[in-house]
Amino acid sequence: MTPRLPALLLILLAASPLAHAERADREKPVNIEANRVTVDDRNKVHIFEGAVVLTQGTLTIKGEKLVVTQGADGFQNGVATNDKGLASFRQKRDGSDEYVYGEAERIEYDSRAEKARLFNRAMVTSGGDEVRGHYIEYDSISENYLVTNAPGSKPAATGDGRVRAVIQPKNENR
Repeated sequence: MTPRLPALLLILLAASPLAHAERADREKPVNIEANRVTVDDRNKVHIFEGAVVLTQGTLTIKGEKLVVTQGADGFQNGVATNDKGLASFRQKRDGSDEYVYGEAERIEYDSRAEKARLFNRAMVTSGGDEVRGHYIEYDSISENYLVTNAPGSKPAATGDGRVRAVIQPKNENR
């Protein structure tokens, strides 16, 4: 194994039932609270600043700044950041009382693809399961997680540049 391969190692937890987002969320309105908003109607860009909280059904995204863009198809993309700590998201799993929770320095959310991308000191938990790394892509439709530490990235929460996963044993009654 070359020295670069450990830094490029990917963990794909495709078969693990970590989470499946609440389907009804997509039909709910998006509500955003902040201390300030700047609107660019021509380019369909809204910049929310100061203790930002976005909710859509059971989905909640929090950060100090949230930039929301809307495409011609009406779907929104959001980028949440928090210079004072970590931005976060939380969403109820479909058909369950469990929630998926994630945090990172930057969270990008694509409402069309229903994907959250977490960058720098990224962590996602669902039930007792947890993944950590520089970059996490959470796909709520396919229930896949992609976790990696890219070359040249900031160290992961573990500090040694490796991704981490804790997967709890599943009993048949779950």
